[in-house]
Amino acid sequence: MTEQIKVKQDGAVLEIVFVRPDKKNALSNAMYRAATEALNTAQKNPAIRVVLFAAEGDAFTAGNDLADFASAAAGKADLAAHDFIEALGSADKPIVAAVPGLAVGVGTTMLLHCDLVYLAEGATPFVNLALVPEAASSMLLPARIGHARAFAMFALGESISAAEAFSLGLANKVLPKDEVLPAAREAAKTLTTRPLGAIVATKKLMRDKDRILARMDEESAVFAQRLQTDEAREAFKAFAERRQPDFMKLAP
Repeated sequence: MTEQIKVKQDGAVLEIVFVRPDKKNALSNAMYRAATEALNTAQKNPAIRVVLFAAEGDAFTAGNDLADFASAAAGKADLAAHDFIEALGSADKPIVAAVPGLAVGVGTTMLLHCDLVYLAEGATPFVNLALVPEAASSMLLPARIGHARAFAMFALGESISAAEAFSLGLANKVLPKDEVLPAAREAAKTLTTRPLGAIVATKKLMRDKDRILARMDEESAVFAQRLQTDEAREAFKAFAERRQPDFMKLAP
């Protein structure tokens, strides 16, 4: 485990909290591994009926730690993100998210796997991947909000406001920031009182797990290819140099 992920059980709810506020909760490999372990524990432990994701600070997560991406692109490390994404896609028990602010990349796409989502006023879901979609979002996001809006988020990096996310069906409620976590906790607690067998069966009927996991594998294969491209190297170099990447000079 890592100190940048807090895991605690409150009754029948397992809370997984991102704790890296100085980096806007950007997810490192160590954080992904800890969160994956917690998710898998929740699925196996009969005493846990609901999982709640939350975050300390003003951001939910700025997405993947680009230093890990750069290391993977250079062949120096593997990425732990896929195991986390697969654990989300495989989850049978209900998942609740409390989003206090910025949600970039996987911070937005993971919400597509959460059953209840509570956003803070001013929160900004944002998919700026620079590579290709992940977490089966190439299938789930267009299905939820339509092709045109999803493509704009993927290709143009357009963010949406919390109010827009609510109107598009990406969230259950938009609340003042200090009310988000209490509301999510109350919803999670209420879910624990419901018949778990019926909840799990309902979630299975609403989600085609096999298609979701198959799409994740497809995306992962393309993602690995894209990591080795000149476009990816330019993106990582620009990030390190604190400048905008120049993709116009590169062949596709």
